[in-house]
Parts: sequence; C-alpha cells; structure tokens
Amino acid sequence: MNARAEKLVEKLEEPLIVTTPANVRYLTGFVSSNVSAVVEPERVRLFTDFRYAGAARAVPDVEFVETRRETIAHLAESLSGKFGFESTHLTYRAYEELRDGGLELVPRAGLVESLRAVKDEDELEKIRRAAAITDRAYERIAEERFVGRTERELAWRMTELFHELGADEEAFDTIVAAGANGARPHADPGDRVIERGTTIVVDAGAVLDGYCSDCTRTFATGELPDELRRAYDVCLEAQLKGLEAARSGAEAKQTDAAAREVIEEAGFGQNFGHGLGHGVGIDVHEAPHVASTSTDSLVANNVVTIEPGIYLEGTGGIRIEDLVIITNGEPEVVSSFAKELMTVS
Repeated sequence: MNARAEKLVEKLEEPLIVTTPANVRYLTGFVSSNVSAVVEPERVRLFTDFRYAGAARAVPDVEFVETRRETIAHLAESLSGKFGFESTHLTYRAYEELRDGGLELVPRAGLVESLRAVKDEDELEKIRRAAAITDRAYERIAEERFVGRTERELAWRMTELFHELGADEEAFDTIVAAGANGARPHADPGDRVIERGTTIVVDAGAVLDGYCSDCTRTFATGELPDELRRAYDVCLEAQLKGLEAARSGAEAKQTDAAAREVIEEAGFGQNFGHGLGHGVGIDVHEAPHVASTSTDSLVANNVVTIEPGIYLEGTGGIRIEDLVIITNGEPEVVSSFAKELMTVS
C-alpha cells in the first residue's frame, strides 16, 4: 500500500469503494475509463476489465482483480459487508446494484478529494510545468493578429499552441469571448469576428503528466469604451487584493471577500457573480473552493486560481486569472504572463 492510500485509511470508518476516475488515479496512478478501487485497512484492490488488465497488473502496491465489462456488478458479487461509497460520483443505478448484492452502503464525500487538495512536491512541479506551457502559449498568441479572426479560430490556435509546446492536451475547451460575448463567464467560442475597440477574454489551460493549469487574460483591440477600461483597472486591483489574501490559514471566503470588496466599492458588485477561484490539480476544478459560500480554509500546498471578473451585459467582459500555490508565506504565483492590459492588433 502506498503513502497516499495509507493516509486515506487513517480517515476511514469502513472500507471505501472508490469510483471517481481522478481519485483512482491519485491513489494508484492507474488511468482507465472503467475502473474501481477498494481501499481496506491492509490492502488496495484495483478492479477493471480485460481491456486494461495488462496495465493494471503492472501497478505497484495494489491487488489486481480482473472483472467482466460490468465492473460494478462484479463488485456486487465479490464483496460483502459494510462499505463506504463516493456519494458525489456513484450513480443511483450502480448504488442499486451494490445494495442488491447485499452490501451495507454508507455514503461518504470528499475523503480522497481532501487529500488531493494538498499537493506534494512532485505534483507541484507538474503543475508548474503545465503553467509554463500555458504562459508560453499566451506569449505566442499575443503576437498574432486578433482583429478579423473569429473566436473559434483563436480558440483552435491555442489548442495548436499547447500541442506545439509539449502539452498532452487541453485542460478544458479554451474560451475566447470577444465583445459582448465576453459578458458570459463560460462563453462558447463561435463565429463572431473580432472587431477593434473591444475586449477579448481568453481562458485556457494545459495538461501535462496528468496535471492541469488554468489562466485567463483579457486583451484589448484598441481604445476601449471608458466603462470597459475602468472595469479592467478595477478587476486588476481586485485580483491583486485576492492574491494578497491567499495565505495559509485564511478562510477561503475571506480571500474571496478581499477581492469582492474592491469590485463592490467600485459599483460593479452585481457584475461579479461567481466565486473568486477553485483548486486545480488532476482536475481543473477541485478542492478547495474559493468563494463567499465556501467552508474551506487555505493551507500550504493548495493550488488555487484567483480570478475575479466583471461582466457588462451587451458591452464586454473582464477576467484576470492566475494559478497560485499557497505557501507558509507569500503565495507562489505560477502564472507569469503579463496582467497589465495588453493591446493586440
């Protein structure tokens, strides 16, 4: 049993059936579209079907069990007794299969995720390298023409740049949102042609060795309307205040409040409707949650985004996002591409 599994065992009241793929990967290093792990005090069993059997047999510190294609049904037949299950992932149908197989099931949430939230040095280095690729992609695209191209073209170009620079894949579908489309925080890039005198929100991230990065920058295509220019200045000030408040021991909602207060005092409070940030690791959205509703506290080796936004319906949007490692002192900002408003052609 490896060190991560041992830490999980210390938190368990009963053996745990792990079905979330990212959690299985974290605990065992194994990646599959059809896998479950069962973590018990003395062992970890890895259950998957014939397609993945060769790779699964090579995983250290686990007992491999080959299953039929219906892995959950196999678990229901082979296990007995009381088990925890990941209530935020297991489908109701799978729950019924396990229950009808005679298992006593206890819903559990966040057990593995709370371990994943605190990265080790190997994980931090992978995230730094993914962030470095993202920075270089921003540097490259900022040298290219924006005006006259579509949002979709630029989004695809970021994808190309990630692959050219050595990323395994995108962490998520790149957002390129020009003009009024930028007022939608999760806008889909479309056939909107980028015009002069507006903002373009670009939100992108890379995956390298299984770990994600996430960064947003907002560009200008010439002189901006006064309201948009002021919104940018306010958003940048809020982002810097959020970074100052991203300290080990701080409540995540206090970090959110530090940035949100700047935006509210400037009169844009109603235009910032999402949380300040989120954890990043194997998944691009994971614990801890940095928002006004969060119950999390920040601790050293959390990796979070600090990303305030101001969204002006019918006009445009601003978002500035850095990826940050929480330390016992100043946070380590791993996003290095410039945050001052940059004008592109």
